[in-house]
Amino acid sequence: TTPATWEGVKKQFNSAGIDVRILCYNMNGNIKDDEIDYAFRMAKAMKVKAISSSSTVSIAKRVAPIADKYKIVWAGHGHDNVADPEQFAKPETFELIMSLSPYIWVNLDIGHFTAAGYDPIPFIQKHHARISNLHLKDRKKNPDSGGRGANLPWGEGETPIKDVLQLMRREKYAFPANIELEYA
Repeated sequence: TTPATWEGVKKQFNSAGIDVRILCYNMNGNIKDDEIDYAFRMAKAMKVKAISSSSTVSIAKRVAPIADKYKIVWAGHGHDNVADPEQFAKPETFELIMSLSPYIWVNLDIGHFTAAGYDPIPFIQKHHARISNLHLKDRKKNPDSGGRGANLPWGEGETPIKDVLQLMRREKYAFPANIELEYA
């Protein structure tokens, strides 16, 4: 497709009263550099603020120069696998990818972050200027014995959703908080 294709897509959303601000374009280990570049061309044509991507540290290293080239934010979406150093699950991993470029930010999923054993409040306070958006879901922390903490209806897990939203309101953080429904 051409940039005109994506400009048309953006126009359709705008005509329907929908303001698209973030493009989700997940990038796995098989992605080629021209596909990464394509995602940025699409984002540029759609005039979005950022690209959100479930990805890996290795891919973030390849994305950084392309994000710099286009001057468009690419935000790594976190999960809860703290055993894999390639995954965005620990504060240190997010800080590592942010060190690669001023255009590498974080799409913080506070449910996954909590399940991984971390408190999203201090992370948000420290890195709010580099957060593109939040994903809101309620989860239990991953058990020490292994396995994954369950996705649950709001109020039944351990994610401090209310505290995060109150922090956002109190500090007037401008990034959006998106509801993500993942429980059965």
